[in-house]
Amino acid sequence: MKVLREALRGQRRDLILGTAMVTGHQAGEAAVPFLIGVIIDQAIDGGVDALVLWLGVLAAVYVTLSYSYRWGARFGERASERAAHELRMRITGRVLHERGGAETDRLPGALVSIATSDAARVGAVAVAVTYAIAAGFGLIFAAVLLLNISIPLGLLVLLGTPPLLWLTRKVGEPLEERSEAEQEHGAHASGIAADLVAGLRVLKGLRAEDAAVGRYRQRSRSALTATVRAARAEAAYQGVVLTLSGAFLAVVAVVGGLLAVRGDLTVGQLISTLGLAQFLVNPMSTFAWVGADWAQGRASARRVQAVLDSPEAVAGGDQEPIHPVRGELTLRGIRGGIDLDVAPGELVGIVASDPADAADLVRLLGRAYDPADGRIELDGLALTALAPEPLRAALLATEHHTDIFDGTVRDAVSLGGRADARTVDAAVTAAGADEVARTLPDGLDTMLDDRARSLSGGQRQRIALARALAGEPPVLVVHDPTTAVDAVTEARIAGRLRTMRAGRTTVLITTSPALLAVTDRVIVVRDGKVHTDGTHAGLVAGDAEYRETVLA
Repeated sequence: MKVLREALRGQRRDLILGTAMVTGHQAGEAAVPFLIGVIIDQAIDGGVDALVLWLGVLAAVYVTLSYSYRWGARFGERASERAAHELRMRITGRVLHERGGAETDRLPGALVSIATSDAARVGAVAVAVTYAIAAGFGLIFAAVLLLNISIPLGLLVLLGTPPLLWLTRKVGEPLEERSEAEQEHGAHASGIAADLVAGLRVLKGLRAEDAAVGRYRQRSRSALTATVRAARAEAAYQGVVLTLSGAFLAVVAVVGGLLAVRGDLTVGQLISTLGLAQFLVNPMSTFAWVGADWAQGRASARRVQAVLDSPEAVAGGDQEPIHPVRGELTLRGIRGGIDLDVAPGELVGIVASDPADAADLVRLLGRAYDPADGRIELDGLALTALAPEPLRAALLATEHHTDIFDGTVRDAVSLGGRADARTVDAAVTAAGADEVARTLPDGLDTMLDDRARSLSGGQRQRIALARALAGEPPVLVVHDPTTAVDAVTEARIAGRLRTMRAGRTTVLITTSPALLAVTDRVIVVRDGKVHTDGTHAGLVAGDAEYRETVLA
């Protein structure tokens, strides 16, 4: 898998060092029973000097294998955590990419699960690789030692291990499939849970808690079933591998015992043989959990790769807007019949009888995606010809539902410090967020919790509007920015907004009479087409359907 290869390649140094250290530990573990056998034979033969020498070698081996394991584990874990971290950053970068696409057909909770759980499983493969290679060298070293004791024993280990490993790999294939299904169902359950928490107030308002809980219960049960299936597969895999390994080691021990009975092995060599057979349990069990981690890592890598390879929602376009941006907007044939023009510096209101038309216009103007038909131009250049990042610096389109992230109110409005203090203060006043700040313990320096849930809907809306105004884009498109604000505050915001946006193109997609009253003109979209336009006062007086839409 590409993701696995890149994750491991990026941690080459730590992997090499960790593998070398753990291999040294495995070699030391294999050498211990061999040295004990040598020491016993030396003691029986009465060679005191040689006995002392071999005891010293044994002590040195113990010290070496202890430090090797400690440092090998450290390097391996560091490689794992760094690989997971870098993968999380890649996933986050793809999700936040200016052209989008990673979020298509995926719930936010599912993306979080991929960026955390799946990334961690891919990172864990680094540790698995370290120990797998070390275990392989341990087996080879043990076989060499057994060859030194007895050629039949050494050949038995050398020739018996490869088919055992192949069989282990085949047994692990069902685990890989079930692990992927487990992660997929778990991610869906997490996504639904995140959406439920985000819309908790709406659910309570609609009294739809039971339906929401039922939906989550169904998905959670599916996730539970997938998890149990994966756990059963892993338990079966571990059991089969340990059974095969135990049978293989029993054969090694029996052959060694038969050779000793025939007199082909000394007492010390028999003890070494039994000790090496016992040592072989360690690498064999290592292969068992390494196989499980590898199977789960491959399954998670496929999910990560799917996010990284997601097709872009906004394709093409590498030009920059004309500088300076004049702010002329032209729409032709959008959604089959929306044709309209907005002059530079004009404050225009758009009233859509169908809320879907309103939401779609905001997304199209912000180039969240491109129109299936028709054309949108900024200063004569098609939006599809413009690169998303410079386009969004020139044309800011904010949807009705926007998020406010952790940090202070000032940070939220200043776009992370990009707007200066004077602009922030002006935007806060224009949006009526100064009244919000006065109710907070530390004013604009008050820390907000996750998505500012401690604030009311109207307070969040005013902060979000202030954030949009503080960016001072040449063209600003906002969608229903004051639906949760009282009428008096809304009228005050409307007047201040017009003053702050004087000379810049502004499009208010709304049905708010207070906001429409301060526009230069209002464009009415009805049945997917521009029905009429005029001043707010003129439309209220002469268009009954308009009057019903905005004054009802």
